[in-house]
Amino acid sequence: MFTTEPYRGNPLAVVVEAEGLTTEQMQQFANWTNLSETTFLLPPTHPDADYRVRIFTCREEFPFAGHPTLGSAHAWLEAGGVPKQEGVLVQECGAGLVRVKHDGGTLAFAAPPLTRSGPVDDTDLARIAAGLRLPPTALLDASWLVNGPDWIGVLLESAEQVLAITPDYPALEGLKIGVIGPHAAGAGEDFEVRTFIPGDAAAEDPVTGSFNAGAAEWLIGTGRAPASYTAAQGTVLGRAGRVTVEAVDGDIWVGGNSITCISGNVALHG
Repeated sequence: MFTTEPYRGNPLAVVVEAEGLTTEQMQQFANWTNLSETTFLLPPTHPDADYRVRIFTCREEFPFAGHPTLGSAHAWLEAGGVPKQEGVLVQECGAGLVRVKHDGGTLAFAAPPLTRSGPVDDTDLARIAAGLRLPPTALLDASWLVNGPDWIGVLLESAEQVLAITPDYPALEGLKIGVIGPHAAGAGEDFEVRTFIPGDAAAEDPVTGSFNAGAAEWLIGTGRAPASYTAAQGTVLGRAGRVTVEAVDGDIWVGGNSITCISGNVALHG
């Protein structure tokens, strides 16, 4: 997800025909894939939805996540899904209904509203600065950005600072931290992003749609980012993640390319 180059984005496993599976079976399979997320496509229960998705990490179910939303939409279309509305899919998930635009190989979801935003307390800020091995003054701003995962967004002065971080994961235990900093003009991308999930098998996520959605609402809303921009993510991990952001008529659309790299059958029984 979020790349035009096979095996250089964020991987996702999608089980297309998941009817009859229990929550326990879904969680067990997601644990077995050992990917950041695994999704299961189901018939919708809402009349406006085209399909329903359940999203699991190795350890828990998420009401919403960004790259699983785009990957699930990509898989649903490849499996022959036809949306009720041309050019727009409606996904039903734990966070409600999420619209997904599709134009050829590019997909973009409308960022769901933040369920928590605003300042981060001083105790958490001190932990974050220590965990990022940065002086507190390097954190230009920070905000809660909860839209499913409990992200805390941190703004740094530059993309170079973001790329230079060597996190102390034990110091960040219990927090999900997304860090963003601007590239110099003419660099190709506007921002560099990294996200850290201490205690998770992945630790650093290659490309993160949910965080980029929250960061876009925060930064565009405070005038720190233009209404349209591109963020790079996964650079330190050898990935080539690219996330497009566009604010249009009150919606923030977060998009990128999706590529099918592996397809086949899995033996799961309801």
